[in-house]
Amino acid sequence: MADGLSLDSLVESLRLTETGPNTYAANNAVSGHQVVFGGQLLAQSIVAGSLVDPEKSVKTLHTIFARGASPDAPLEITVEPLHSGRSFASSSVTISQGDRLCVRSSVLLSADEPDTIRHAVPAGDVPGPDQCPPMGGSGGDWEVRMVGDVDIDDPSLVGPAELDVWNRFTGGEIAPEHDQALVAFATDGFLIGTAMRPHEGVGQAQAHVTLATGVISHTITFHEPVRAGEWFRLSHTSPYAGHGRSYGRADIFNTSGDLVASFVQDAMIRRNS
Repeated sequence: MADGLSLDSLVESLRLTETGPNTYAANNAVSGHQVVFGGQLLAQSIVAGSLVDPEKSVKTLHTIFARGASPDAPLEITVEPLHSGRSFASSSVTISQGDRLCVRSSVLLSADEPDTIRHAVPAGDVPGPDQCPPMGGSGGDWEVRMVGDVDIDDPSLVGPAELDVWNRFTGGEIAPEHDQALVAFATDGFLIGTAMRPHEGVGQAQAHVTLATGVISHTITFHEPVRAGEWFRLSHTSPYAGHGRSYGRADIFNTSGDLVASFVQDAMIRRNS
């Protein structure tokens, strides 16, 4: 995850500068990592895809991660409108650095419509953020609190492939058009660590050291409006890991227990050769 992140830096990375028809430039948030945090690319893809029809909100983002992006070079973003109708709009978003393709996303936008049917899974009985300690080393304006006595960095601690994490972004007012992007940013932080939990001798602190890890694909679907400046809980589970890959999924709840979004992720986890 992006430690010590400032909200100003993250919001600045979401300001897209038009460079031509359906093309934009964007900077990277300052995170101190050797590669751009994948959550930033998810957030930028949401902002770019939303430009096709600003009257609609993002329903689903599906992103394929092709290569890592360097934090030292700006990003080139291309938006290809696919469809715009009364109920839905869609686009393809590509983020590159020079001739290096980093990610490609499909973005589906949706208009608000009345219910025909409605149901949602319950949030479960989980301690609230006030009952959970801050995650060590997180700091900055991305506030993270783990539920339970969990440290996904420590390879000696073993537990089920489940993880609940409270998140919110502080440091200033958040524009409504950035709420979905910031929530998407947070979803990239914990599913690899969730998959590692049952396995002694493996922890997220080993990523990019003795283990090669990386997100391959990520899909997030929004169900209800969500505010990134208010607490929201990522409830993760990893039903499968094997063949150097992991699969994880999660639901996102607000403090009222409403299911506001869900996401799934495929990732790579393998020993460095």
